[in-house]
Amino acid sequence: MKQTRRQALTLALSLAAATVAGPLWAQSYPSKPITIVVAYPAGGDTDALVRLYAEKLQARIGQPVVIDNKPGASGVIGSSFVSKAPADGYTLLFAPSTFSIAQLVLKTGSGGYDVLNGFTPIIQTGTLPLALVSNAASGIKNFKDISASKSQSLTYASPGSGSPMHILGEMVNKATGLKLAHVPYKGVAPAINDVLGGHVPLTYITLGPVAPYLQGGKLTVLAIADSKRSPLAPNVPTFQELGVKDVEVTAWHGLFGPKGLPPEVVKTLNAHFNEIIKMPDVVARMETLGALPLGGTPETLAKTNASDFARFGRIIKELGIQAD
Repeated sequence: MKQTRRQALTLALSLAAATVAGPLWAQSYPSKPITIVVAYPAGGDTDALVRLYAEKLQARIGQPVVIDNKPGASGVIGSSFVSKAPADGYTLLFAPSTFSIAQLVLKTGSGGYDVLNGFTPIIQTGTLPLALVSNAASGIKNFKDISASKSQSLTYASPGSGSPMHILGEMVNKATGLKLAHVPYKGVAPAINDVLGGHVPLTYITLGPVAPYLQGGKLTVLAIADSKRSPLAPNVPTFQELGVKDVEVTAWHGLFGPKGLPPEVVKTLNAHFNEIIKMPDVVARMETLGALPLGGTPETLAKTNASDFARFGRIIKELGIQAD
């Protein structure tokens, strides 16, 4: 009987301690620097956005927020690193929408993580409309000017084979009967440089990196791959308006943690980021980078990730798209 009472008392004390420890632990987070991994090189729009958010987050939490670039294999190297990190909220992943599809197009396999169940979604920070852009000197001033390519060879650049831009290009080819040949590059900057140089007349790209050249008249936006016109380019028609159906592709960015991240950490980070992306200076900077703030719940990001994985998985298989 004494042993039973002692066990019951021990259990009661343990439960009480756990009840107190949970809130106390949540209140103490974060108590040390947070590292946000970016699975792409420094200097791109993904890197620029996360550094913007990190600066604001650091000021709010009173702890350093460090950006760690781990590029390679279409983001798989950095994503795999975070998937194996402790689920304590101090190692996070800031990922573009390539995160959902990278494993589907790589020849080398999955990278050792589950894109749907191997991470904790925190927040989808924003969306980035994709656009078809031409070199103004090419003489291609609108989408109708490309129709000649059904009998004439034209090329389009993308930031990489298997990227959302590559997938969009092949979707447009199929929907229209066009035969634009894909020219992959290792990143946004080299793709844009070759379009500016006249080596490739067209590119599928987000609007931020090409904004200065659009304003300078060197490049022209021909179409937006979204369900409605973008406030970043309100005078540019969507593909649907141009009669090209079922080619809506919108890029996005999101914050993830390793699987099993404590709910208190998710709630804390989600609240901070929802406030950060509403700041006027942040919104203005996002727009210059071609992004529109979104925010919302972790479930929003989870649904977007799962939807892209399923939808583009079918498209990738159907069109035979594969990364080099």
